[in-house]
Amino acid sequence: MQQHNNKKMKKILVTGGAGFIGGHLCKRLIKDGNEVICLDNFFTGTKENIKELIDNPYFEIVRHDIIQPILLEVDQIYNLACPASPIYYQSIPIKTVKTNVMGAINMLGLAKRVKARILQASTSEVYGDPEIHPQVETYNGNINCTGIRACYDEGKRVAETLCFDYYRQENVDIRVVRIFNTYGPNMLIDDGRVVSNFIVQALKNEDLTIYGDGSQTRSFCYVDDLVDGLIKMMNTEDFHGPVNLGRPQEFTILELAEMVIKFTDSKSKIIFLELPSDDPVRRKPDITLAKTKLNWEPKIDLEYGLKKTIEYFSKKLGAY
Repeated sequence: MQQHNNKKMKKILVTGGAGFIGGHLCKRLIKDGNEVICLDNFFTGTKENIKELIDNPYFEIVRHDIIQPILLEVDQIYNLACPASPIYYQSIPIKTVKTNVMGAINMLGLAKRVKARILQASTSEVYGDPEIHPQVETYNGNINCTGIRACYDEGKRVAETLCFDYYRQENVDIRVVRIFNTYGPNMLIDDGRVVSNFIVQALKNEDLTIYGDGSQTRSFCYVDDLVDGLIKMMNTEDFHGPVNLGRPQEFTILELAEMVIKFTDSKSKIIFLELPSDDPVRRKPDITLAKTKLNWEPKIDLEYGLKKTIEYFSKKLGAY
């Protein structure tokens, strides 16, 4: 059992705390000796992600939707609540906008009232289909505000706007991070993201489906590295962001598919389907700012991370 020193112990709220990233963050914050309130409406979050914490006296689950205000006493807030996978957020676009906008207003209002520091989980999607490469924080993005991804992209952009307005007008202590593709254990099997899709297809020896010709690129950051970055950003003084958190090594989607087939020893073939609308062609963070301000950069390479993720999914599917 970890030592809890009451002088240093912080009370930390994690919204979306039962989600893929939120679950990993809750475990790490408890391990570091904090008290954690995990708030989730369980739309994409699952109790499975936090089951090992449920009996911990310093951990509490609250079933709540951040579209509604909530009264809590906390020192820090990580606002991670929002479906982040296109399949999910496009199935409930209006709710996605509300979660991003009303959720941010409610959490910023809470931070203001109890004088808590708040970290807003934004996204590389604020850059849209970028015209500059790699993406730096000063780039304003290229987004179709009437497209099918806009509920998420524009919702996150408004959440960033709100953070900086609360900071300027109400002196709320904000932190804004832009998260690039993150993967690892506890991703949902059916979340439609490329890493989980490929691994599940490969373990079932089904065709791996690539949208487009596979030349589009992504940068993949392992979840443990990302959690390090979130905690470093939260606890850095006099820097509000926005800051990119991601792994600046680019892989084509075809390269990723081939790696997954190799590591799973799968008999799967690769097939190509039509590219969805507004799908970004290239995605790679410039993390100069994270390196200089947070002394952070990802350490875990794609091979190690993929193998850990494959291990998780093969247990989940009962493949081995």
